[in-house]
Amino acid sequence: MQIIKRFFKLAFFIFPASAFSQSTYLPQGSKEYHFIDRLEIMEQTNTNLNFSSLQPFNRRNIVQQAEYIDSIEASFKGRKDSKNSLSLSTVDKENMRSLLANNLEWVRSATFNSQSKKSFGVLYKSKANFFEVNNKDLFLAINPMLQLDLGKQSGSDETMFLNSRGITVRARIANKIGLSSTLIENQERGPDFFKQQVLSSNALPGVGFYKSFKGTAYDYFDARGYVTFNAAKFIDFQFGYDKNFIGNGYRSLFLSDWGNSYLFFKVNTRIWKLNYQNLFMELMPQRYEPGWNVLLDRKYAAMHHLSMNVTRWLNVGLFESVVFGRENHFDFQYLNPIIFYRHIEGAIGSPDNALGGLDFKVNVKHRFQFYGQFLLDEFILKKIKSDPTNWVNKFGIQLGGKYIDAFGIKNLDLQLEMNRIRPFTYSHFDSVANYTHYNQPLAHPLGANFQELIGIIRYQPSAKWNLYLRGIYYYKGLDSARRNLGGDIFRGYNTRDTESGYGLGDGLKATCFNAVLNISYEFRQNLFFQLSILNRSYKLANADKINTTFFTAGIRMNIWKREYDY
Repeated sequence: MQIIKRFFKLAFFIFPASAFSQSTYLPQGSKEYHFIDRLEIMEQTNTNLNFSSLQPFNRRNIVQQAEYIDSIEASFKGRKDSKNSLSLSTVDKENMRSLLANNLEWVRSATFNSQSKKSFGVLYKSKANFFEVNNKDLFLAINPMLQLDLGKQSGSDETMFLNSRGITVRARIANKIGLSSTLIENQERGPDFFKQQVLSSNALPGVGFYKSFKGTAYDYFDARGYVTFNAAKFIDFQFGYDKNFIGNGYRSLFLSDWGNSYLFFKVNTRIWKLNYQNLFMELMPQRYEPGWNVLLDRKYAAMHHLSMNVTRWLNVGLFESVVFGRENHFDFQYLNPIIFYRHIEGAIGSPDNALGGLDFKVNVKHRFQFYGQFLLDEFILKKIKSDPTNWVNKFGIQLGGKYIDAFGIKNLDLQLEMNRIRPFTYSHFDSVANYTHYNQPLAHPLGANFQELIGIIRYQPSAKWNLYLRGIYYYKGLDSARRNLGGDIFRGYNTRDTESGYGLGDGLKATCFNAVLNISYEFRQNLFFQLSILNRSYKLANADKINTTFFTAGIRMNIWKREYDY
């Protein structure tokens, strides 16, 4: 990773004199993400919002588009022109004000009032920030982070809990440099299937490294941070330790934010109808024991994503990635930002794990969005025709749709998504170049050899109340100790015993239905009281069904909600 660090330093010293105003990014799980989805679908013809398949979102870009939509909404009010009509509900307008309050450094509207009615000396002078400095040379926002949940699992006498305390800081210095840092200390005792996930992977979902706490609980630290700057008006650089997400769905087949954070260097170029992102990453190969006091090995990945607004309502994208290991050093050839990785992989002897993909997003009639991804790990057309169950047919498909203001009910939003991934997808012939990081998948948390259906209902009856109902059903083929049937992406595909006969879900079949209802009330900006009930039914072939019911209640401030969605 030294070459990426040197490249970052070189870019930093070459371009700062011509740097433009630099922005930080919305953190993972922010409430603004769904509202931005709504704005894109309602407005439909906003080509800047159509680039929302790349997350996290740039605060500057989001505020610019939100202010634009806010300014034109009044002129469209009452019009019946379906091509241009835009109507924000009362709740949407409150959400708009909340979005602007939480990204105050980029608000340009002279009429927007960010002052808090209840300040405490120098604290909470603005509605969203605990401590804030906002002048010509410096914007600084410091906020505490807190999540305190108590819960009960059916059939268990233990108290479930999540105790997260932290701090988040973001800054913009002299309109040239952006900074963000987040530090969170956590103790957690989750439901039994959460514990089983930790034990089976030797990693804590979403984080990675952990320590035992009070016998049946876990202690872990979550630290993230990055610096941003511009090389030109259309080119943004970001260097740090955090997560990224590529896609428009609840899941991603390309790159998700489900697993642990990682060191990365990102270049994003947005010009005309194009957005091109280069992502260079330092990852960790599979490790087996938590808490080793040794320096861990490294592996590396490089990814490209090019998206284009073909029309004002249609966005299509091309994705390419490669994961590789070189005795703890980066391969210089993969630093080329405008070449096909498959060509490089072949030129250097084809030792690496290269993947490609296509994605699309269509906004229809200001109410619907249809999206999808096609991931290609390996594909031989003649095998598809003559032998569709051959192991080399490694690919995944995602199809989904969103329906906002469903059935004419304001702020009732529906989403349906299907994910289907063939056996052996994401795996490689060794344990280094598989599509994983710190014992967890880089993309879909289920790995491969499964089909999944997700349904989500969101309803916001008022600005402060949120109801969220999610149901996930999947079936997956599990490997046995003796046979590799393509479900475990950590196993080398050379350990298979046949060339053909691999159908989706083959192996020890597991079926699961996971449903959760969350109800939250926002007392003040970013401070929530929340209740949830989760029911999970898991059935393994030739074994009894395991039912888990899990209740939680708590408060959450300036932090994403903990999810158990597997």
